Amino acid sequence: MDQRHREILRRHRSSLVTTLDTADICDGLLSKGVFTQDMIDEIQNKETRRDRARALLTDLETRGSRAFRSFLECLRETGYHDPAGLLENGDGAHPPCPIPVQPSLIPLPVERPKYTEDPDRPVLIPLTVVPLRPGTLPVPKPFSPSYEEENLKPTRIRRDSIQTYKMDANPCGICLIINNVEFEPGSCLKDRNGSNIDCDKMETRFKALNFKVVVKRNLKCKYIRHEMSTLAKEDHSLYDCCVVIILSHGTEANHNRFPGAIHGVDAGVVSVQIITNYLNGQNCPSLQGKPKLFFIQACGGDEKDIGFEVSPDEVQPSMGGADDQTDAMPMSSSSDSLSTSDEPDARATLPTPSDILVSYSTTPGYVSWRDTEAGSWYVENLDRVLEQNADTDDLVTILMMVNDAVSQISAKGLYKQMPGSFNFLRKHLYFQKP
Repeated sequence: MDQRHREILRRHRSSLVTTLDTADICDGLLSKGVFTQDMIDEIQNKETRRDRARALLTDLETRGSRAFRSFLECLRETGYHDPAGLLENGDGAHPPCPIPVQPSLIPLPVERPKYTEDPDRPVLIPLTVVPLRPGTLPVPKPFSPSYEEENLKPTRIRRDSIQTYKMDANPCGICLIINNVEFEPGSCLKDRNGSNIDCDKMETRFKALNFKVVVKRNLKCKYIRHEMSTLAKEDHSLYDCCVVIILSHGTEANHNRFPGAIHGVDAGVVSVQIITNYLNGQNCPSLQGKPKLFFIQACGGDEKDIGFEVSPDEVQPSMGGADDQTDAMPMSSSSDSLSTSDEPDARATLPTPSDILVSYSTTPGYVSWRDTEAGSWYVENLDRVLEQNADTDDLVTILMMVNDAVSQISAKGLYKQMPGSFNFLRKHLYFQKP
């Protein structure tokens, strides 16, 4: 780090130590390559919040010329706008204003095509001006194109201009499934009965789609990060795709692109945005240009959607199971079988979001329903639609079918659920035929 930046950090060290919560900052510094996971673990092992902040600032001074600017970005992304402003004012660096470039205008000659027997090669002749007698105007003739003129009009050929991802590697890629079922007693989160059914369905389905499936169960928050880091360090050169499926409790979270956060079994949270960052083009070069797919079965908040009335022709309603629950943190001690929402956290930028798709079981801010006997509505329908349509339809079409199927279901005859996705894919994606 430049000596000038070190002096700025030291000048504001007292204020930063008082203000910062390293849990907000460390994930962003990890995703930007400033800190390693070992450094973060050492910082987080300090006893007090102030000690953790001091350790972070001390380590930051040793991390190269980009560390200061990356730290400013992380501060803004996590809501520390005032400290970021103080540090940047001390830096005195302001990006130059771009100079607008005016395009040069080149006049084009006016020509009229004259079609010959070969319509693909027009012969061009110059326009001629016919002088008119004073006081006279030309009288237009009725338009009646000849058969030849009608058939010489250029036609637009309809074609699919969107390319398709290569998906023929054997195996096609790695599919990581994180299945959190049993939560620690002090977490205030209920066990997710029925999630093993979801896990078994997804494991069987993606094996049938020629993926190498890895299943991890009951992970604490830091181990979710560890598994994602391990996956990012794999060599994916021989693969065409990577899939991550997370089955857990969840919650709302601040974000730049991908909302929501996932609970570990210890009630800690890691944001969906941080999870996707592990596999983006910057952090996992062997997956650059290849599709990275995330399927999230978790609550996006604690709101319950009661829907709105429509004509019976619009829907074919179906009832949920006898014991529908939500993948959310309980907000009350209600005696019925409903729980409530999943929680938010970390915010890190996604510098290279291309080729990423995140499919959520529910709308951000709302609960996601799970039948304790049959599994979650979302996974049940995702598995069914993949079974029926994976060999004919692209992924985006498949997810619309899942959206429609889940939207027809009602929990206790009242509550609704609407899945959705954040799609940064650039091409059609077709899975290998089962």
